[in-house]
Amino acid sequence: MAVLAGLLLALHTPARAEAAGGSGFTAAGHPILFVHGWSGSGGNWDTMAGRFRADGWPAGYLDQWSYDSRQSNATTAQQLATEVDRLLAATGASQVDIVTHSMGGLSSRYYAKNLGGAAKIDAWVSLGGPNHGTDSANTCADTSCSEMRIGSDFLTALNAGDETPGSPRYATWWSPCDAVINPDSSVSLAGAANTRTACLSHNALLTDATVYAQTRDMVNG
Repeated sequence: MAVLAGLLLALHTPARAEAAGGSGFTAAGHPILFVHGWSGSGGNWDTMAGRFRADGWPAGYLDQWSYDSRQSNATTAQQLATEVDRLLAATGASQVDIVTHSMGGLSSRYYAKNLGGAAKIDAWVSLGGPNHGTDSANTCADTSCSEMRIGSDFLTALNAGDETPGSPRYATWWSPCDAVINPDSSVSLAGAANTRTACLSHNALLTDATVYAQTRDMVNG
């Protein structure tokens, strides 16, 4: 037990961040707004948010936001805009990092493109996002779900012109074993850093240690 306690203590020291090449939280770090996907909740981010805390991010900088995933992604984007402003006011930061899973990427992209959000985002991350649609949305009836269908009016408008507008640093992660996002190529965006993961399920993107480390280093860049 003493050895284990020593190891845990070592994991939380500033020296660990320096050894990892600046992988811990810094004074210039931004608060992170986590946006879950369809039929999810803020609790989906418990593992990832816990890892960010272990790497030095203050608890008040980690916003595991929940919203009604049945509504239009455009409506969610308006609510997201309010949440971003609340988080900035609470932390005194000038920008946020937005980390999304699945459908959460769509409302946050709408916010960046259509609601002036790009100026308030430093880094934007999509884990398994249906950015160009998925055939798994063909069998559900919610407004948001219909917007995820390949060729939907919502996605056509969202992807028209620049897919990564403004100054945010955009990045996506996609898995060749994700059975929810079909085709796999849907995730990648023109102008983003697009990364293929190991063979992970759709929800495993939320908890995989390698995806976390890559996400952490991206938002900390």
